[in-house]
Amino acid sequence: MRPSKKVIITCAVTGSIHTPSMSPHLPITPDEISDAALEAADAGAAIVHLHARDPKDGRPDQTTEAFMRFLPTIKRNSKVVINLTTGGAPTMSVEERLVPALELKPEIASLNLGSMNFGLYEMLDRYKTFEHDWERPYLEGSEDRVFRNTFRDIANILTSCARNRTRFELECYDIGHLYTARHFLDRALLEPPLFVQSVLGLRGGIGAHTAEVIHMHATAERLFGDQYYWSVLGAGSAQMRVAVQAVLLGGNVRVGLEDSLWIGKGKLAESNAQQVRKIRHLIEELGGEIATPDEARQMLALKGADAVNF
Repeated sequence: MRPSKKVIITCAVTGSIHTPSMSPHLPITPDEISDAALEAADAGAAIVHLHARDPKDGRPDQTTEAFMRFLPTIKRNSKVVINLTTGGAPTMSVEERLVPALELKPEIASLNLGSMNFGLYEMLDRYKTFEHDWERPYLEGSEDRVFRNTFRDIANILTSCARNRTRFELECYDIGHLYTARHFLDRALLEPPLFVQSVLGLRGGIGAHTAEVIHMHATAERLFGDQYYWSVLGAGSAQMRVAVQAVLLGGNVRVGLEDSLWIGKGKLAESNAQQVRKIRHLIEELGGEIATPDEARQMLALKGADAVNF
């Protein structure tokens, strides 16, 4: 570990991967999302990574109006850094996914660094009944769906959001995505310090084996040196194991019900805060110290909560 370096905990509160029938604890309504974000912040998350959902049936909703049903509440009640997705859901167009970040001007937004297969269809082996009629087709369709993020798409998002001084959580699902980040750094469309989020264990991206975490870290170190902060998330059952490995390598971590519905083998997490508390405990047991929201802002050179449009 690097004992003098504080660890940023990001909590991804709801996402667009899991559907409502998979867990009764997945936040769906605006009140549930805001409550989950605030509880995660109280537990130690410096950043909350946010998606929006239709409160009637839980499907992903990337309209500005959907985000504005909970963003002011979170901002009013916490200093936590609010991170808005530009990923939305793989079923959405790039233009649709970009709108909330453009209009609401967050301090930080997520950005996927490449087009990819994004397979959720294997979840059908585990979940047989669904409450809402959109859930099964959404999962089935991922077997023949490409999540689009071309070089032009990425450049457009970077250029558009730069006008608002929004910085980025660079979501890298494979080694090639790290090279894409380097490409945009060389083109001066990204400015250091980068916030590189390695995503491990999603079908279509790199696996969550210990060796892959090391490979991701070594490649990022070689490409970015002292120009970046590294964070890692492991999908599903790999969540805590990968997070601990990242901490031991000097990195930061992301947890949350977007990435895993579980708190232990066969046991659903009852909240996002429960996962934050668990990884915070592990970090502190390893001799680390978590970053506050303002410390995360300083580390990542964010513009501050007073400069957003919500």
